[in-house]
Amino acid sequence: MPLEFHQIDAFTDRPFAGNPAVVYRLQAWLDEALMQRIAAEHNQAETAFCVREGAGWRIRWFTPSCEVPLCGHATLATAHALFELYGEPGERLDFVCQSGALAVSREAGRLVLDFPTMRLEPADMSAEVARVLGQEVLEVRVGKELLALLPSEQAVRDCAPDLKALAQLPGLGVIVTAPGREHDFVSRYFAPGIGIDEDPVTGATHCILAPYWAARLDKSELRARQCSARGGELHCTLAGERVKIAGQAVLVASGTLFI
Repeated sequence: MPLEFHQIDAFTDRPFAGNPAVVYRLQAWLDEALMQRIAAEHNQAETAFCVREGAGWRIRWFTPSCEVPLCGHATLATAHALFELYGEPGERLDFVCQSGALAVSREAGRLVLDFPTMRLEPADMSAEVARVLGQEVLEVRVGKELLALLPSEQAVRDCAPDLKALAQLPGLGVIVTAPGREHDFVSRYFAPGIGIDEDPVTGATHCILAPYWAARLDKSELRARQCSARGGELHCTLAGERVKIAGQAVLVASGTLFI
């Protein structure tokens, strides 16, 4: 059975930057184990599968090793594929996933994710996390993810964590963040426990970062940079318990998988 796929770089306007994702638009769901094997074969941070349900879409995301409940960049990539490659009409796509309802709109040449905010609780773990990260840690918050506040953008860029030890910390992964020199904040994201040593650009972590920095900076419009080796630009707007995350995407490859 042939299956068409597309590889799209998200949160960038040029190839080989941002965060790559593989997108499958399916007519019906495949077996979950098969989708996991397909994701492992592609070996990208995320492979997204979507199926039309009513007027919207159901979407699921798989890393090479497991399914995840929320993924921003692969949702952006999926919206780009549906709009630009499959000719979906209108300016908005509605999705349903494990984490609830999501939407992506086309606005002023960018795609805008509408995601739920996520908030973490303070944790007295700064010394432990500092040992794992090899950097001074000013604050730690924990929930679905672990967030570590570092003193500067340079500290975020220089961070070289012990990935084996990091995988033992609470949460799916670890977000390191600091005030930016040219952006409101910068971040990086490490998640070896789910098969991603470092994610190049992570939309979902900005569901945590946007409300965190909005409170610290007392502003609802935020410019963000995820300063991985590939890097990516995100524009975040906090709107109550929702966060809008805007970025661009570019197609880099298309092909057919035979199973």
